[in-house]
Amino acid sequence: MKEASRLRVFMTADTVGGVWQYALDLAEGLRPHGVEAVLAILGPSPDQQILADAAGIRLVSTDLPLDWTASSPDEVLKAGECIARLAALTSPDIVHLNNPALAAAAAFPAPVVAVCHSCVATWWQAVRTGRLPDEFVWQTDLVRKGYQAADRLLAPSAAFAHATATTYALKTPPLVIHNGRRFVQSTGEQTLEPFAFTAGRLWDEGKDLATLDRAAERIAIPVMAAGPLQGPNGAQVAASHVQAPGRLTDAEVARYLGQRPIFVSTARYEPFGLAVLEAAQAGCSLILSDIPTFRELWGSAALFVPPGDDKTLAQTITHLAQNRHERDRLGRRAQKTAQAYTLEAMSMKMLHVYRSLVSFKRDISSVEDAA
Repeated sequence: MKEASRLRVFMTADTVGGVWQYALDLAEGLRPHGVEAVLAILGPSPDQQILADAAGIRLVSTDLPLDWTASSPDEVLKAGECIARLAALTSPDIVHLNNPALAAAAAFPAPVVAVCHSCVATWWQAVRTGRLPDEFVWQTDLVRKGYQAADRLLAPSAAFAHATATTYALKTPPLVIHNGRRFVQSTGEQTLEPFAFTAGRLWDEGKDLATLDRAAERIAIPVMAAGPLQGPNGAQVAASHVQAPGRLTDAEVARYLGQRPIFVSTARYEPFGLAVLEAAQAGCSLILSDIPTFRELWGSAALFVPPGDDKTLAQTITHLAQNRHERDRLGRRAQKTAQAYTLEAMSMKMLHVYRSLVSFKRDISSVEDAA
């Protein structure tokens, strides 16, 4: 039997977007507390091995498809079975699925913690209207089954926990554990010339780059949008008025944020928003779309504009660009608020969930052995 104070966790990670950052940070944050995490990655992995090696985290590259890019239910079900077999080889105390659909039909060797990072059904409700397309129907069904199979369901914000519980008619909403982010120290210095900046999966319609692009045409200062314009699912977006340097490394993003630009997120759909947290940690002033998640997390530490309103967005960016004192004030307030979303806080709350499930499993095993 392993030492009671030590846990082994088998964790899956999506390599596209913030889930990878979340998983790597969490694995690092848990390690000082006696948790050995093995990361199994799904989707393309051009540089994940380098990052995992640098962090001292064991990585398993599976070459399995992401559940939201799979072309059929069978692909996801087979991926779940494969992940379950890989998990069994590591003798884990906990299986942590950042891709809950993998639990739809697979039998895992340990209690399952599933995290609701996003899903096509809640995305559709926030971004589109009308009936779900056929491919989203079966994806949603697998996610629902994965949620039902999990021993503990988590969400990164109360707003997204509520949306998930409503969409899937859950009897109990997911437990909220706010995301945390490892702070990346920047070597950049605050610039005297203001500019606006955003970063993320720009190809995702839920990020609504189109609104920021239209606003950029209306204002005098530069607007930079860092991130891929084309996604692994074939989605793509055009950038006509923003400067789009493409995907940047964490260090490159940190250098830009160190200059304390006006950070803008026009997202219509955002379960948490790690890029906003990174900007707040760096002391950037925040202009965010007025959606429940951002209101919950940032409150008076940001300026809010209606989703899709490029005219108001342009006016708000211009206002901050012309008011250095206001930018600095909002930046300090954002930085203070960001202190609530630390890697340590997230890691400790997650560790409590892990230990509660392991203790419950041991108690049940003791009762069964006695019988």
